[in-house]
Amino acid sequence: MPPGPHTLAIDVGGTGLKATVLDASGTPEHERVRVPTTYPCRPQDLVDQLASLIEPLPAFDRVSVGFPGVLRGGVVRTAPTFETTAGLGSDIDPDLVAAWHGFDLAGALAARLGSPCRVANDADVQGAGAAAGPGLQLVITLGTGLGSAVFRDGRLALHLELAHHPIKDGETYNSYLGDAARKRVGNEKWNRRVARAVALLDVLIVPDAILIGGGNATKIEVDLGPKVHMIDNAEGLLGGIRLWDGDGLE
Repeated sequence: MPPGPHTLAIDVGGTGLKATVLDASGTPEHERVRVPTTYPCRPQDLVDQLASLIEPLPAFDRVSVGFPGVLRGGVVRTAPTFETTAGLGSDIDPDLVAAWHGFDLAGALAARLGSPCRVANDADVQGAGAAAGPGLQLVITLGTGLGSAVFRDGRLALHLELAHHPIKDGETYNSYLGDAARKRVGNEKWNRRVARAVALLDVLIVPDAILIGGGNATKIEVDLGPKVHMIDNAEGLLGGIRLWDGDGLE
């Protein structure tokens, strides 16, 4: 077995749960495993699903999780995807809101999986795997919804909840650019929306580079300018190593 520590890297998504084990250099030791995300999803449901998901994977020393929400010290503050009955765009369930708020996800997973666990926002984790070098870098992830973070000189500078901020005619970035919107308006119009959003964020943040990842990044067909660079979805798992590097992602 390659030298450790061995990190179980988990990416919690609105449509799928993914995981692999990484060696100390960030090289996967097993093919990534994936299962669909099921709804409604209470905190214990997610813990149970993740415990089942990782059964085929090799042994690990620690756990890193990217989660679509706001966390403080591994404790959930908001979980917009999982506060709904059937995923983003469906009805919000007050009981699920209450169940997720204040849930110690890191603690619950550490207890269930028998290893220390750290959890951070999924866009922050993906950005940590890709953002490097000097300057200000804006990370955008396009998938079920939209994730965002800002890195300065390779370290997280600011987590942004742009997903829930209005962009046009009362629509949030999530409802304007999420996967449901792409399917509703078609790829051509969705691409124009992406270009509009990138231009607005460039003016707002003035980053030196804009890094775009997520499952729908492959569907971008327009020229977004020289600042934009596509990042591989694997960064969402590889960034889990940096959760243990003291970079303040939690």
